Amino acid sequence: MMVQLHLPPYIALPIVVIFALCLGWTIERFALRPLIAQPILSLIAVTLGIGYFIEGIITFIWPWSVDALPSLFPEEVVHIGPAVISQEYLWVIGICLLVFILLTLFFRFHKMGVAMRATADDQMAVQACGIPVTRVFSTSWMLACVVAAIGGVLISSIGGISHGLVDTGLKAFSVVILGGLDSFAGALVAGPIIGLLESVGGGYLQSYTWGGVRDVIPFIVIIIVMVIKPFGLFGEKRIERI
Repeated sequence: MMVQLHLPPYIALPIVVIFALCLGWTIERFALRPLIAQPILSLIAVTLGIGYFIEGIITFIWPWSVDALPSLFPEEVVHIGPAVISQEYLWVIGICLLVFILLTLFFRFHKMGVAMRATADDQMAVQACGIPVTRVFSTSWMLACVVAAIGGVLISSIGGISHGLVDTGLKAFSVVILGGLDSFAGALVAGPIIGLLESVGGGYLQSYTWGGVRDVIPFIVIIIVMVIKPFGLFGEKRIERI
């Protein structure tokens, strides 16, 4: 929108959000709704297939691998003691915290947010209460695509646009596993932990192992957490008795 159509950010970003809403609704309506009440493995397989399909379409339309996004934030650096930090990093952190707070308030106080939490906890009980599960699923995917679009714009503003942005979702999955699947606060704490492990571990281990070891560290964390603490650092422990 900004590079090829030369639109200003205040017009391009709302268009991206609208497109993300339409994409989320389309994925849920035509690919995932027929799988309601099916095993979770089926949903995972279908979503992975959709991801690779979309990535293939993107590669076909935009064959080049990396492109630069026009600057969205001030480029002056900020001095915090001896540290020198680019303003774009501070803006990205601030926007992420704002989105985090808004999502927290939405899931805690909004009727649809509470319905989403209830549906995630017990789908059959929600249906018995008359809550339209299909509408909840559709809204969830639309919201998820919007959050993903915002995250993609923020990441692209720092490192550029590339097909490798897809891998960021897999790293985010390790953050969710470490923090706990049902804990917002856990994700907020686990994010910096994974980032530090990538940077520190990659810096110390790279000379002893291989060049891309830092990209493997999040997945090693997933394995360790699933073995030692399956519910994550702050996840709710559930024990089912039969």
